[in-house]
Amino acid sequence: MEQMTLFDDREQWLGERMSAPLASRLRPKTLEEFVGQEHLLGKGKMLRQLIERDQISSMIFWGPPGVGKTTLASIIAGRTKADFINFSAVTSGIREIKEVMNQAENSRKMGIRTVLFVDEIHRFNKAQQDAFLPFVEKGSIILIGATTENPSFEVNAALLSRCKVFVLKALSEQNLVALLKHALTSPDGFGGQRVQMTEKQLCAVAAVANGDARTALNTLEMAVLNGEIGSDGSITVTDEGMEQCISRKSLLYDKNGEEHYNLISALHKSMRNSDPDAAVYWMQRMLEGGENPLYIARRLIRFASEDVGMADSQALSVAVAAYQACHFNGMPEWDVNLAQAVVYLSMAPKSNALYAACEEAKHDIRTRRTDPVPLQICNAPTELMKELDYGKGYEYAHDYENKLTKMQCLPEALADREYYRPTTQGQEAAVREKLDKIRAWKKE
Repeated sequence: MEQMTLFDDREQWLGERMSAPLASRLRPKTLEEFVGQEHLLGKGKMLRQLIERDQISSMIFWGPPGVGKTTLASIIAGRTKADFINFSAVTSGIREIKEVMNQAENSRKMGIRTVLFVDEIHRFNKAQQDAFLPFVEKGSIILIGATTENPSFEVNAALLSRCKVFVLKALSEQNLVALLKHALTSPDGFGGQRVQMTEKQLCAVAAVANGDARTALNTLEMAVLNGEIGSDGSITVTDEGMEQCISRKSLLYDKNGEEHYNLISALHKSMRNSDPDAAVYWMQRMLEGGENPLYIARRLIRFASEDVGMADSQALSVAVAAYQACHFNGMPEWDVNLAQAVVYLSMAPKSNALYAACEEAKHDIRTRRTDPVPLQICNAPTELMKELDYGKGYEYAHDYENKLTKMQCLPEALADREYYRPTTQGQEAAVREKLDKIRAWKKE
């Protein structure tokens, strides 16, 4: 088979109509073609009804790149009877805004609505955003803004209060795989080229795209352009070619299969065994395999409480901070943030006392009679409840010198149960000493 490269003459097999980027050629023109955002565009959902009825009001589309914000605006442009103006915050200033606003005002006087789409509206400064406000207020324009940033911080409060915010989500891998399959069969994609790709390869492309349709289609296009051309003219995408396009050899593993669970188990048990070298390796192996770093971060948060707990209470803060750092930084910088948390958790003193306490309490709840809350720790907001002894005998800890009372807080049948048994590891040793004294004093 002959190896095809990006430098080959594409006109021989794509034709002139294929010169535009794949993502542009496949941009949906109707709601029926649109992939993803079912929570907004499913049958009977509000945004879908507004578009279908041409009853659009000012709104903000907020979501990560490549999830369909501009495409939705394009679909609205194709359906609305209003004048539709596409405006970019990157290339426009106050002068351009005023020109468009004057045009919209003239159209309003003639009974014509104007829908103004502003891409990357968060790039406008306060003065530029303020220029829209009077025209939105009197109905000269219907503003549709698109932003990847939190509009609560990036859009003026006065303007934001006059817009409905629609949150667009990153596309699921199922959404992306469906989109990629459509690209391989559509006449606007590679429908006439007899491209051969495995389901595993399509899932790998969807994985590396991280919810971004544009990235998925660009990666697919690169893979096909680097495919091997057979004697019959068909194009076969090989795993080796895929690795070059996505730069992640192990991405071709099934994230929903056994390997996925083996790797997260390896990471968890390496940290539990205080082995930072192994833990960093397994963490990086998952990232290179296309695993969502936020999934790993969530597992670290669980680990911080389950396996470290009160032995080092700071562990939970470190894990949560790693999750937030991954969210803020994005790829590829998030690996070091995760590595810091992984090493910290690996080297932290270990205690599963919190986990054991939860499991024992859970077992009692499921296997024993569920007794009512003791009356002494019930609130008594009404006179009737006071008459029924709700709150009677309650002892307010702050009224006592040591901030302690011997009031019973568990149901009578569980009065002697001890769920939390601190270890002697790390900071939990001090917790154990204090709790032992408290329990001994209460038993006197």
